Amino acid sequence: MTPAARRLQEVRYRIAAACARARRAPSEVTLVAVTKTVPVERIADLVAAGHRTLGENRVQEALGKIEALGPGPEWHLVGHLQRNKARASVGRFALIHSVDDLELARELDRRASAAGLVQKVLLQANLAEETSKHGAAPSAVVSLAEGIAALAHLDLRGVMIIPPPAADPEMARPWFRRLLELRDVLAGRLGRPLPELSMGMSDDFEAAVEEGATLVRVGRALFGERG
Repeated sequence: MTPAARRLQEVRYRIAAACARARRAPSEVTLVAVTKTVPVERIADLVAAGHRTLGENRVQEALGKIEALGPGPEWHLVGHLQRNKARASVGRFALIHSVDDLELARELDRRASAAGLVQKVLLQANLAEETSKHGAAPSAVVSLAEGIAALAHLDLRGVMIIPPPAADPEMARPWFRRLLELRDVLAGRLGRPLPELSMGMSDDFEAAVEEGATLVRVGRALFGERG
């Protein structure tokens, strides 16, 4: 078994164990392997081990890897998206996790309309209102969700969060619960299901799964420390 396959097996086991504790099915959780700064060769090892869902933080880095790896993997954009990168993003990512501004959403909608497709997106919330992080503030979340939902060429699938850093993964749990509550409020306001909760990374994905995550964004636990 290759190192990539071994790490993948371990992370999948930890997700399955967290699902068991929460009385959930492992099929309810998608593991997004975050490939930021990871060489293509190492990503290819993970794909060869049977993993297909990959995430990147930056559009340009992702495009090179998409080209190199070819068809097969499904790519997600998990990092901040600048408006001037909207055109390059639409249709290249199965899901954009980081829509946090209505003007960005409108630009994505325009680009998706021109391309003749519907782009799946998540609303990124900054519930702790950290100045160092992107995401919509709590006071802006409802109006942003309503604005995105009104755009014909975007499909709002749910919400995403990056909680404040903490040494103890348990410190992230209240933020995951708040995101779940927010998702339910938004679904009620919009009158439509918002099935996706993108929350949890290498240090806290098990707590996120226990609190309802459907997408966990894991890099270091799969690829080791970045250089």
